[in-house]
Amino acid sequence: MMRKLVLSVVAVAVLALGGGKVVGSLRGGGGGGGAARVVRVVDGDTVVVQRGGQIEKVRYIGVDTPESVKPGTPVQCFSKAAAAANRRLVLGRAVRLVPDAEARDRYGRSLFYVYRANDGLFVNAELVRAGYARTMTMPPNVAHAGDFRRLATAARRAGRGLWSRC
Repeated sequence: MMRKLVLSVVAVAVLALGGGKVVGSLRGGGGGGGAARVVRVVDGDTVVVQRGGQIEKVRYIGVDTPESVKPGTPVQCFSKAAAAANRRLVLGRAVRLVPDAEARDRYGRSLFYVYRANDGLFVNAELVRAGYARTMTMPPNVAHAGDFRRLATAARRAGRGLWSRC
């Protein structure tokens, strides 16, 4: 537990100073998730995965990207860039899905923290760090809320991504 806390603090400090991508340092735990393959990217914070022979829509926990496909909502600033970044990060790749307290959102999407299987990149955190996503804390799913908040503050201060244009 203490080692995990120290690793998280060090990782956030490195990222706040403009360090590289979030890889493995903000790992989640628990069950109910597992291995999957991303078969389609819906937008910046939602993907479709194949897992256990089933197709499932997954919404990333704790982050929110500008809207590009929400019915009744105009395409928002930086939404296309966020969706493109998400495609580059995960499309066609094996991922590890890690749950938090709630399994589904009000739209029936599965809620997960998403990690790339090959290198451990924490996709939710990387989108925030690079300025493609803002934080969206929805209790009780709060395991990484503080981490995301710190990453968003650093991205905003550095003028990364949507913080430089929107």
